[in-house]
Amino acid sequence: MDFDLILNELSLRNPAPNKQIAQQKMSELIKTIKAVKTQGVKVSLRTQEDFHTTILAPNYPLRHWLNDADRDERLFIKILATKAPFSTDIVNSEIQDIENSTSLSEFRHQGEMAIGLGIAYILNTIAINTIAISLLSQECWDCNRVKLEFRCLDEDGEIISKIVEIIHASRSSHVQEHASLIQQNQERIYQNVSDGLEVWNRREELFPNIEFCDAVRKQLEEIRAGQLELQPVVSILFELHKCCKTWNNGYFNLDGYPIEESGESKPTLGKYFKERTFRCPDGKERLFERHVKLRFCNWRIHFFAEQPGIVVIGYIGRHLPTVKYRT
Repeated sequence: MDFDLILNELSLRNPAPNKQIAQQKMSELIKTIKAVKTQGVKVSLRTQEDFHTTILAPNYPLRHWLNDADRDERLFIKILATKAPFSTDIVNSEIQDIENSTSLSEFRHQGEMAIGLGIAYILNTIAINTIAISLLSQECWDCNRVKLEFRCLDEDGEIISKIVEIIHASRSSHVQEHASLIQQNQERIYQNVSDGLEVWNRREELFPNIEFCDAVRKQLEEIRAGQLELQPVVSILFELHKCCKTWNNGYFNLDGYPIEESGESKPTLGKYFKERTFRCPDGKERLFERHVKLRFCNWRIHFFAEQPGIVVIGYIGRHLPTVKYRT
């Protein structure tokens, strides 16, 4: 799932008193962005066109920070800040008109025009997953929600003014306070998957910690819209993905997850190991003994815990033969 992080340009207007504090604030901004990523979402950083001319401290523009920052931080910001400024490259026609509508409406924070914060609010009202983020340059940005004054003209040309609130973060702890909301958005997206073909086509977006054997493509494509097995399959893949995100070392342990998992008996492996051996994306054939049970439909999802952070799916479909049951 993608999350757009809209950088609040107002937070860039107050340079730090010196280079060292500016570096600390940039490190905190990066920690905040990484905290969103650890929620299992793909992030894009949207900024104004003049982002790279930002003055972080006296005689210390952003381009100098890029030279001073360690390699990981430098690359992280450079890669993220490649999206078009704010909403200009978003496909939805409703969003494309946002910046063109500023003559009819405006957002202000403590009296100042707030373009980025306003766009973050509008994107969320039309179901785009968005969080406004700020450089922690002032105390007013040290919060997990920000209030704005929204002004617009009604049909009679009268000015309407109201206070609106947006989701916001300038520290990693603020992101943690939004974790349940991000999770709800994730679950809604998984619930709206239409069929198995969509699961396959969006597999890297939906399950970035899971790899799929080529044979699984056909198995997923056969799952049609409305088929009873669709949502249980998606739900299990989601749980495997969540567990994989936190798997750093040792055994891939599914305890505590709503999954019924087991291995195969030695007699079954002795007789039917070929039926459980699948070619992985790296070209190697592996035995997929471990599997998740979907008892209501007698389906199984066979997986191989390759290494911390990566699980491979080898089979999705009806129960494979065992010495006790042929199908």
